[in-house]
Amino acid sequence: MVDWRLFEPLFEFARKRSLWIVSFCTGCGGIEMPPLMTSRYDLERFGMMPNPAPRMADLFLITGYVTPKTLKRIIITYEMQPDPKYVMAHGSCPLNGGIYWDAYNAIKHLDKYIPVDVYIAGCMPRPEAVMDGIKKIMEMIENGTADGWKRYKENYEYYKKNQDELFGEGWREKEARKWIPWLMDKRREE
Repeated sequence: MVDWRLFEPLFEFARKRSLWIVSFCTGCGGIEMPPLMTSRYDLERFGMMPNPAPRMADLFLITGYVTPKTLKRIIITYEMQPDPKYVMAHGSCPLNGGIYWDAYNAIKHLDKYIPVDVYIAGCMPRPEAVMDGIKKIMEMIENGTADGWKRYKENYEYYKKNQDELFGEGWREKEARKWIPWLMDKRREE
């Protein structure tokens, strides 16, 4: 029997060098993402690439302000991702509401609803700051301290309670009912 824990440092090194990103760009946060892929910063040299499919992504980037309506999609997307998964939020808005700190419809403290491994403060942080955040999350992955996905499982009741307080109990089922008839109609057409 092979003890796979012996290979864990190798797995962590490989994970940090092959991150696929799913981005949730709301508002002004998305404008800082394209420069990261250009030749000046070239995220691909770190083995990172954008990926529109959450079921194949490792790193979830949340950029810009978050409203309750978008938070539902963020939670559902986060839960679709396979483990291990990492969350990086950049901009002041997911951290404390940013310029919308007194708005009734802005989510402050995103980490009450999903675990965030790295926050990058700023309104909007420059690409250099985002690169520093990416390097930080890569270090955390290699050290094994990027464990938000474990915390989400261990403290699921805490996160679920906060989500249910905001959206009401049974919100997941209500969201699923909205989409399931549409999916069934699509399958009948095919």
